[in-house]
Amino acid sequence: MHILMITDNDPAGMGIAFTKAINRYTEHTCRLITTAEKYGFAYEKDIHIPDIKADDYGEIEQLLKDADIFHFHILRDENSHLGPLLIRDYIKGKKILHHHHGHPNFRANSEYYRDKYQKSKRKVLVSTPDLLHLVPEATWIPNLVDLSDPLIAPAPEPENPPVVIGQAPTRKELKNTDVLIEVVRMLQTREDLPELELRIIEMMPHRRCLVKKRACHIIFDHMQGYYGVSSLESLSQGKPVIAGLDDWNIMYIKKFAGTDDLPWVIARDKSQLEKNLARLATDQDYRKAIGRYSRKFMKYHWNEQTVVRALTTVYEAL
Repeated sequence: MHILMITDNDPAGMGIAFTKAINRYTEHTCRLITTAEKYGFAYEKDIHIPDIKADDYGEIEQLLKDADIFHFHILRDENSHLGPLLIRDYIKGKKILHHHHGHPNFRANSEYYRDKYQKSKRKVLVSTPDLLHLVPEATWIPNLVDLSDPLIAPAPEPENPPVVIGQAPTRKELKNTDVLIEVVRMLQTREDLPELELRIIEMMPHRRCLVKKRACHIIFDHMQGYYGVSSLESLSQGKPVIAGLDDWNIMYIKKFAGTDDLPWVIARDKSQLEKNLARLATDQDYRKAIGRYSRKFMKYHWNEQTVVRALTTVYEAL
């Protein structure tokens, strides 16, 4: 099958990640068209509309004609344009699915989108299990990371103080960054703890972000009940990752991963965050053991092949 992914900005780099994984591990072919870029993350591109010259839309039109499946990400649909090309003009005979990644507009108007997809009888994918509350008939396809990427590989943690706690939030106001700052400041006053440093990693290219996360001892994702791509990257780097996973997400993750032994250090409130950060900061053996299992978990329970197999099963059933 020929799959054409279409999105505005690439959500957490997952458009290009899925595209490369499909081409690497399956007999299908996949291309990605992006129309915008947000936050300056500089994810790798396939076809990026702002880079296309006015007379270079022939390849895009051919991709639209040849595609067996249109895989729309975020809020894109067939009523949008790719330069001078209206996607709707090319949907006859195509299989179509919509992949949601938690966009605020989708969260606020989920009934509108749910009704729209039910009327059109289209398949819906979601990137995290919490979004199944909004679209119960959707299928959760986990995000993925390339474990062969050198910047995703484990590195020896810095041996000398301070113990570095990192967070890489796209939007701090949504990721409990204020609570993290408050807790770390409080821990920094304790004489029974080693020297602590907090690094908020933001507004930089993704590759540079991975370098900075790799130099941390501990990574905090957020306490919103689910997990972010930041979790998956840092687990793959062999870091202990703190996140406030709720029971709903834990249930789905265990089912997908095929194990009850999850690597996340769970902190659902400020008290739990303080307790877990203190233990991770002081107990190096504990910290390193969790980091080793984090990488092992991603390698054996959340690798690209497993995720791509789940996605292609959906494609083949359309």
